[in-house]
Amino acid sequence: MTRPSDQVLERLSRLHPKKIDLSLDRMTALLDRLGNPERRLPPVIHVAGTNGKGSTTAYLRAILEAQGLRVHVYSSPHLVRFAERIRLAGKIIDEDILYRHLVECEEINGSTPITYFEITTAIALKAFADHPADVLLLEVGLGGRLDATNVIDQPLSTVITPVSVDHEQFLGSDLAGIAREKAGIAKTGAPLVLARQTPVAQEAILACADQVGAPTIAYGAWTVSATDDGFLYRDDYGALALPLPNLKGPHQIHNAGLAIACLRHQNRLPVSDAAIRSGVMSARWPARLQNITDSAFGHLLPEGSELWLDGGHNPAAGQILADHFAQQHDLPLYLICGMMANKDAAGFLAPLRPHITALYGVTVVGEDSHAAEDITAFAQGLSLAAEPSTTPQQALQHIAGHSKGHAVRVLICGSLYLAGQILDQNDLLPD
Repeated sequence: MTRPSDQVLERLSRLHPKKIDLSLDRMTALLDRLGNPERRLPPVIHVAGTNGKGSTTAYLRAILEAQGLRVHVYSSPHLVRFAERIRLAGKIIDEDILYRHLVECEEINGSTPITYFEITTAIALKAFADHPADVLLLEVGLGGRLDATNVIDQPLSTVITPVSVDHEQFLGSDLAGIAREKAGIAKTGAPLVLARQTPVAQEAILACADQVGAPTIAYGAWTVSATDDGFLYRDDYGALALPLPNLKGPHQIHNAGLAIACLRHQNRLPVSDAAIRSGVMSARWPARLQNITDSAFGHLLPEGSELWLDGGHNPAAGQILADHFAQQHDLPLYLICGMMANKDAAGFLAPLRPHITALYGVTVVGEDSHAAEDITAFAQGLSLAAEPSTTPQQALQHIAGHSKGHAVRVLICGSLYLAGQILDQNDLLPD
């Protein structure tokens, strides 16, 4: 279904020849013409990192809403429709409101070159400024220092999730350099809360924070550890025994812990232990180890099977998935994988190799992706049984046929674009 907002967004995508062109000059110029909405926002928690930004933001949102606060959220990319990126006081932005802001910004910007992410971020900031809330969770799109979201002078807090190599064509492949780009969101006087990092990344981030005068709360000042029925969070304020997070995977206790550390190390938004427990148990984030067994695609598999969906797309995400499925040996694991052409497919698949029975490569339709045959070749290079498929549906049908009625576990993975298409095809729209 084409919405009026989609037509404006398509026009905006043609305003700059590059999809990504990291700079703040165009952004600040447009915000000035819009009346500087970035100066009229509720308190901002700014979240950067390579993996876990979305999940950490989901925990922050769930905890703050459990406390009874009105929460704006900005995230990217969207899975099915653009409106998912802008959540106003808990709800995805209404189409009429979105269209009004899009048209206003389009008219003010005119034909001035500006990237799609920059102008849509400006639109989001205008919407956030025009609608009341108690807090804004602002997720970085790419990097940090030159990201379009980095126009906030005085955030309430900043957060950096685990940093690893990704988007090499924009950020390079030097981990310290990437970490410095992420640390560009650090601001004088605003607490910077860090997830557990590699020594190289942590050293670079701490140096940047020290340079601007941002107090840091690194992993170690707060910790998490698994328990038999959940996890234990600890910091200088005390310990909290908590249930398992609603989001799946052993890594999620770290994402939840990072959100808790952020909220316990600021003094403008009091959050109770009860709200923390409620938020940990209720956080939702589509396409991150999402169980879609009860869907049209899931019903193509034999009874007792499981179908999972994940949009992770770099080697660190592959390791996270491997850690999760390494604990499950009751069913054979099949992968249906599609990835963007600029992603390290072999690096993503390598950690998963010991756990996979077979892989089916697919092309992500309508995107600049690796061909299904290329994904297959990467997998075969890792000594995996692999073959290409025309569509995910065809792959599921092949898996069902080969299983001869026995239950299987299937993971569709490798791309948020692919994940969005799967959700759309199964009428599993994010709400």
